[in-house]
Amino acid sequence: MMQKYLELIMRNEFVRLVLIWIVLDTVLGCLRAVKQKKFNSAFGIDGAIRKSAMVVSVAFLMLVDVLVGVNVISWLPESFQRATGLTKIGIGEFYCVLFLLYESVSILKNLYLCGCPTPKWLKEWLEQFLANMTGELETK
Repeated sequence: MMQKYLELIMRNEFVRLVLIWIVLDTVLGCLRAVKQKKFNSAFGIDGAIRKSAMVVSVAFLMLVDVLVGVNVISWLPESFQRATGLTKIGIGEFYCVLFLLYESVSILKNLYLCGCPTPKWLKEWLEQFLANMTGELETK
């Protein structure tokens, strides 16, 4: 039973994407910390705890999906379902999408703060986001 559950999680594309995004964000965050000479183990531990909690919560919610069988996509309009081609998204996968969005913003932020070339529209959005939401802009 446990082996089948673990196989189910590891074969899920949403889970795989979350794991890839977590690794990418962690690497970029470390590079940014080295570039800014602000490598701090306390921040690293906080980030590791947060990312571990994301993975554990996804695993738990996937178990809930197996036991309960909630289909979040059925709550959306049929036109959206047809356009995406998706027929089932459980609670675990829904949270994966939310975590992907969260990690994507963090990845973009780290790329910007590392000094990577950024399209003008994205640079303006990131500058506004960082100034209004994080206070990280002045650390550049």
